[in-house]
Amino acid sequence: MQAFERELLTLLPRLRRFARALAYDAADADDLLQVALERALKAREQWAPGTRLDAWMMRIVRNCWIDEVRSRARRARTFAPEEDGEMVGVDMLDQIEAKAEMHAVDRAMASLTPEQREVIALVLVEGLAYREAAELLDIPMGTLTSRLTRGRQALVQLLEAA
Repeated sequence: MQAFERELLTLLPRLRRFARALAYDAADADDLLQVALERALKAREQWAPGTRLDAWMMRIVRNCWIDEVRSRARRARTFAPEEDGEMVGVDMLDQIEAKAEMHAVDRAMASLTPEQREVIALVLVEGLAYREAAELLDIPMGTLTSRLTRGRQALVQLLEAA
């Protein structure tokens, strides 16, 4: 196994967490990560050894997510979502009550703007330094800190209200 693949394997847990923060849903996050990994493996020559593979991969995950969101918007104009027919005839009350508390943070994250969610996922969840996150997102440091501050405040308010 080459060094590229070994290093990529060590990044999988972090990449999956980042994908989960973007997609909210574990299955969607896994699909997103698979697409990103395929794209990275096909473009491995574009990665410069000695540079940060984690930042390169997170950028690929983010770009794949942007592509997916655009694709979903186009499909939503044409097709009814599959979820609309999934649970017809099933008593969901018990399931809803059991999952309500588990999803408080997910709902709060989903309520944030995409920009705030990205920053929180990179800095608070993945532990990237502010400068690394700003470079990865290609935004000024001040923009990153303001998004992070507003995102934290919004999360606190949303979780207190839940």
